[in-house]
Amino acid sequence: MRGPRVIVVDACTRDGRGGSPTAVVLDDASRTDEERRAVASTVGASHTAFVDSSGVGPPRVRFFTGEGELRNCGHGTIAAQAVLLHRAGATEHRGHQSTGGRTVAVTATRRRDGIEVWFEQGVIALSDRADPTDSADSAVIAALGLTPGDIVADDLRVASPGTPRLLVRVRERRTLSAMRPDVARLAAECRRLGYLGCFAYVLAPTAEPATARMFAPAIGVDEDIVNANSVGCLAAHLLDTSRDSDIAVHQGDTLDRPSAVLATATRTPDGIVARIGGLVHHPRAQPA
Repeated sequence: MRGPRVIVVDACTRDGRGGSPTAVVLDDASRTDEERRAVASTVGASHTAFVDSSGVGPPRVRFFTGEGELRNCGHGTIAAQAVLLHRAGATEHRGHQSTGGRTVAVTATRRRDGIEVWFEQGVIALSDRADPTDSADSAVIAALGLTPGDIVADDLRVASPGTPRLLVRVRERRTLSAMRPDVARLAAECRRLGYLGCFAYVLAPTAEPATARMFAPAIGVDEDIVNANSVGCLAAHLLDTSRDSDIAVHQGDTLDRPSAVLATATRTPDGIVARIGGLVHHPRAQPA
């Protein structure tokens, strides 16, 4: 495949380990979208960020999985901004990136154990509460391998920072850890309902981090190691239901890739917005 090297970062690491391997390609406008879809599988990453800094204004960042282009990607944004800071040799950068037709505010800071990135997610649309007894929602719950008794029905919610996903609060961590979705059925149900995927989570009873798993077979990712945008959606849902929206969420343990995302939500005249942060290990190069 023509073009520059692919740079891979472990996005949203926890205690110096894990994170989601995410590919970043800099300043490569020559690839076709078919080639872009192939990059992630070539280097063993679920997502790839393509950064084009050739124009005037903020760099344009596009995201791809093996199934096609995504409107946005939280951990891909964190990965891309970490690589840009690393490339510049700077200690901090405050700026913007252009993604999915809008401009996103970003901050990247070099730390001893990597690069910390925060970005503004923008307005998050929250639907009326979903109903686990409704045939459509119950089909998704069943495809996840859950029963109505496994979930907190009042916290079943569709949230969208651009692409809808179903937030599913599971009652117990052992149930969350044991989930084995029917991925073919789940992909079909999510495509039918227009969902990116399902973000299943357990809230801790104290100030401890929440635990979550993200299933998105409809976009070719049976289970995402980390899904930062869904953490922002959860923060928005918590704020909308009068709870503390300053959260830390742990993911990736069932995949032996411990990951962590931070988020906080705020009300604005335009709606609820979220700010999302994560740490990445130092970039490493891969052949493209």
